[in-house]
Amino acid sequence: MGGAFLAAAVLARLGGRIGLPTIPLFILAGILLGPHTPGYTLLSNPHDLEMLSALGLVLLLFYLGLEFHMDDLKTGGRKMAIAGGTYLVLNVGAGLIFGFALGWGTSEALVLAGVLGISSSAIVTKILVDLGRIGNPETRPILGIIVVEDVFLALYLAALQPILSGADSLSAALIDGGKAFGFLLLLALAARFGTKIIGKLMNTKDDELLVISFLGMAVFVAGVSEMFGVADAIGAFMVGLMLGSTSSGDRILKLVHPLRDAFGAIFFFAFGLSIDPGDLPSVLWPVLAAVVLTLAMNIAAGLAAAKVYSFGAQATSNIATTLVARGEFALILATMAAAAGLDERLSPFIAGYVLLLAVLAPLAAGRSHWLARILPGGRKKDDNQDQEQVPVSV
Repeated sequence: MGGAFLAAAVLARLGGRIGLPTIPLFILAGILLGPHTPGYTLLSNPHDLEMLSALGLVLLLFYLGLEFHMDDLKTGGRKMAIAGGTYLVLNVGAGLIFGFALGWGTSEALVLAGVLGISSSAIVTKILVDLGRIGNPETRPILGIIVVEDVFLALYLAALQPILSGADSLSAALIDGGKAFGFLLLLALAARFGTKIIGKLMNTKDDELLVISFLGMAVFVAGVSEMFGVADAIGAFMVGLMLGSTSSGDRILKLVHPLRDAFGAIFFFAFGLSIDPGDLPSVLWPVLAAVVLTLAMNIAAGLAAAKVYSFGAQATSNIATTLVARGEFALILATMAAAAGLDERLSPFIAGYVLLLAVLAPLAAGRSHWLARILPGGRKKDDNQDQEQVPVSV
């Protein structure tokens, strides 16, 4: 475990010098030190980190729930819903068609729809911070699209779980789906109406007791969720949603941050351990095709969002390139697919796809002005800027 942390830290520090995000580097550390790569093997059995990896996944979604606020849907909700809905229709729809075109199976196509359709909120946020765009006008719709994606993801994972569990008949699938939906509805009602009671239970001035309390609640509800057929990560997300609206929400957000970073790194590292680099060449062309498809759909979604918000070419380009990154959500789906015994090509495909886009996204976002030049209105803006720079003598 110590070696995993140190290897991830060393690679992340090296990658940070050239502006790469941490997620693909954590995965790369796992690949390099895993049992499938020649040289030193840190862990011969990836399952040794299974519980720590599960905890990392729970904390990632718990943190996301803390950051999500119902007020986000009320302020500018209509435009945000249109932009986010358009993004999902284009990307998830394209992912579903792509999945069926590969011919790996219906369940696999449904997984690929989510993999190709959902951006990485972690990488997107990091790009915005690193490039100093938090105050830009297009940042609000970018974060709005992320919020809509988060809501969709919670519903999508809840609906996908009974399908991946392999119910024996239609009636069994309906029963499993009903149990999952019922429990999810219970959690949603608790998040909507039970925050005052939960807030009183969590209210303490002692940070130690607060950490133990929210960690215990997140992990416990995640475990119970799994018993009812709801993904454990979604149970943790709902707990974060509840606690984020309490008076202790800001303190919890601050206290859980280092826990999320530490165990989240183990989650990505453990995923890398399970990847055999020898399998990547077999999915190289599907990965490249998926990357091209994602880039095209993000440009189309950026144009649609810009039209809703009346943005120009540069803001459109910023939206399109920033949202390209895929990361933690794709790996969540990969973990679920592996547990369900789906096609073995899914894991190396998702790994290659995530690694490539996680590296390309920050590079593309930093050079978004290149794309802006070829978008409608982009060249005209450049010409105007050039004319403004020409000195005029009187």
